[in-house]
Amino acid sequence: MKAVPLRAPRILAALAVPLALAGCATVAQPNPRDPWEGFNRRSHEFNENVDRIVLKPAATFYREKVPPLVRTGVSNFFGNLGDAWSAVNSLLQFRLQDFSDNYARFQLNSSFGILGIFDLASDLNIDRHREDFGQTLGRWGVPTGPYVVLPLLGPSTLRDAAALPVEYRFDLLRTVDPGGLRAGLQTLRVIDTRANLIRVSNVLEEVSLDKYSFTRDAYLQRRRAEVFDREEDREVPPPLPDESLEPAPAAAPAAPAGQPQPAPAR
Repeated sequence: MKAVPLRAPRILAALAVPLALAGCATVAQPNPRDPWEGFNRRSHEFNENVDRIVLKPAATFYREKVPPLVRTGVSNFFGNLGDAWSAVNSLLQFRLQDFSDNYARFQLNSSFGILGIFDLASDLNIDRHREDFGQTLGRWGVPTGPYVVLPLLGPSTLRDAAALPVEYRFDLLRTVDPGGLRAGLQTLRVIDTRANLIRVSNVLEEVSLDKYSFTRDAYLQRRRAEVFDREEDREVPPPLPDESLEPAPAAAPAAPAGQPQPAPAR
């Protein structure tokens, strides 16, 4: 039973590429970042239907019926688990200050915040630095790859999809026994995450003419910012073609009539 949470995302990640190649519809002018747009749009529509029928109603009920203080504690608990994994990835990326902050947050909140239910670290101004293995691969130089929408898992890239098996393998919830409690916590995490996005999704539905394109562009931009989130990490855009040429000298003003023209500079 313990292998199931790992096997499912691995299968989804492994099948994303062949499914996209086999099932994508032909588009007139394919986006170079989204060559599998036909498959991705169908997967996006499937996820939207699941969200409309299952996830959003459950998250709305959770948000309306559970007191805000309890919901905050739930979000803090799962955020504390994320701090532990962020600390590992910060270390893998050689971001020692971020590692120190994330590790201190996890230790403090786990010990004195009752397993992270109370976020004492934020009260002490210890910053949270969210890092995952997809960002680590990006820091190591692994290219982003094409955009892909995974069934049930949502927007991703080929690099982030390849990182999913590692993400699930080191998910701290996998260490929870018995299995029923682990499944309950995993379900609660999904509902809590969706509940925190209700306002964002409502705004998106109101302002977006093409929700798929808006979601794709926002996701790709956010993931790039998360990998290159410091001034020294940001990629320098290539110069324009004319920038490599030395600018032509300005023409000298014409001399008044009757005066000799200045000699050209040597």
